[in-house]
Amino acid sequence: MFIRYKKNYEKIAMGLLSFMPEEKDVKKLQQTIKEYETNPDWHLFLWKEEDVLGAIGVRIENDIDAVVQHVSVNPSHRNSGIGKKMVKEVRDMFGDKYAVCADESTQEFLNKSIEDEQKNEESD
Repeated sequence: MFIRYKKNYEKIAMGLLSFMPEEKDVKKLQQTIKEYETNPDWHLFLWKEEDVLGAIGVRIENDIDAVVQHVSVNPSHRNSGIGKKMVKEVRDMFGDKYAVCADESTQEFLNKSIEDEQKNEESD
């Protein structure tokens, strides 16, 4: 289930985002979370099954692009499709109004997720 980040998920969200290479530093991570909490153009979502297993962050730029800037999945749940599900949810949520794209840190993953999604649609 896809849920919007709330303050009571702060520790979980920080833990998930800390798996991203550019968010290793605690001060940087705290700034990132604060930006998600205060900037109306930054949106953080969590993927929850029994527990919160993943996080994906989107930044709206110039009222044109929805830039996926964070994608992180709990290491013990990786390679089970959670990241791809989160990307699909973001594309469904923002794709009508914005061009969903990636920043440098998420480009490779986003491209692969979209390719896999298109392959699955073709085989259906």
